[in-house]
Amino acid sequence: MNNQSIFANFPEKPVLLAEAKNKQNTLLVNGHFHTPFSFSAFTEIEQVLKMAEAEGVQVLGINDFYTTDGYAEFAALAAKYKIFPLFNIEFMSLQKDLQEASVRVNDPANPGRTYMSGKGLSFPFKIGKPEHALLQQVQHESNIQTAEMVEKLNVFLAEINAGFSFTFEELKARYAKNMLRERHIAKALRIAIDEKFSSPEDKKAFYTLVFSGKELKSKLTDFTGIENEIRGNLLKTGGKAFVPEDPKAFLSLDQVNQVIISAGGIPCYPVLLDDAKGFFTDYEGNFVKLNETLVSKGIYSIELIPGRNTFAVLKDFVTFFRSKNFLITFGTEHNTPQLDPVKVSCSGGVDLDEELERIGYEGACIIAAHQYLISKGEEGFLDADGIAKTKKYDAFVELGNAVINHFICK
Repeated sequence: MNNQSIFANFPEKPVLLAEAKNKQNTLLVNGHFHTPFSFSAFTEIEQVLKMAEAEGVQVLGINDFYTTDGYAEFAALAAKYKIFPLFNIEFMSLQKDLQEASVRVNDPANPGRTYMSGKGLSFPFKIGKPEHALLQQVQHESNIQTAEMVEKLNVFLAEINAGFSFTFEELKARYAKNMLRERHIAKALRIAIDEKFSSPEDKKAFYTLVFSGKELKSKLTDFTGIENEIRGNLLKTGGKAFVPEDPKAFLSLDQVNQVIISAGGIPCYPVLLDDAKGFFTDYEGNFVKLNETLVSKGIYSIELIPGRNTFAVLKDFVTFFRSKNFLITFGTEHNTPQLDPVKVSCSGGVDLDEELERIGYEGACIIAAHQYLISKGEEGFLDADGIAKTKKYDAFVELGNAVINHFICK
């Protein structure tokens, strides 16, 4: 498929709607997963498609940090597996006023830091020159930070006579694509320790040395736990290889929305909701206030990673925001080494109920319709002023269902 639009040979809207008249089944959706183009539990994009096929998931949304580089491969594989592709992206933005007020948004450890996704971007990817410059800026600054982390890690490894070191280019070539992230560094160090030491005792002893006297808490078979400990002890604040993020690495929330809309997408707020102890961030604890705040910022779409949430809290939250005609999607993220199923479920492996699955599918349909219309040079879910057409929710769901069914069945 290369960079050809997936809608290049699609019929016009009336034909699509006629085709789908008797095809109203709710399909399983995973609208948010990361690939090796940022950091991922998956070793390659095709692994996601294979797992989705086996688990009955028929709509997938790529959602890498700062990059759309995986789009072409994803589109080609989606066509091969007859799984409908949603083209998304993710950013970290900074709301400085909330940072100064110590308000936690959707990063529980960093006040003011705000993750944002863009849903249904143009493919082939198109973006305005000013917005392209902003996108390049955050990509560049992210790589500068991780390159400095690698340098500081090497200094520390030399101090403890580790007997090995890394280069930024080597790590990027082996573990990443165009962007090297903190999690790649943690993975590389874990693998290097595994390769250097054969006995469990030697590995544990070396981790104690690397952690400046702290013993490894995770089992040696728990790769996710070990890499999180490496990040916490070495790469986070106070760690030997910690490098603070330059303010230039963060766009404002308005700039992120500008980039997303310029790229043909829909700004979307990723919701944390309840954590393992049942707590909410300051920003999300009051659903009514959150709704008012998001709408005031021109955000009419939310997404959740239900694996982080209890079913009861998720159900209440989604029911409330569905009543406000928000575009709602669910995903798994897969932004850690843990290879969980592609099918979305709540914490403890509790399945979504039929209503939640339907709402998630409706969200995917709206994005699919948006992508289709944008590819035709028409307005999508947002009008010329960037305002969502929430009163046309049902019409977008109907069109998107037709678009998805045509892609899967053609």
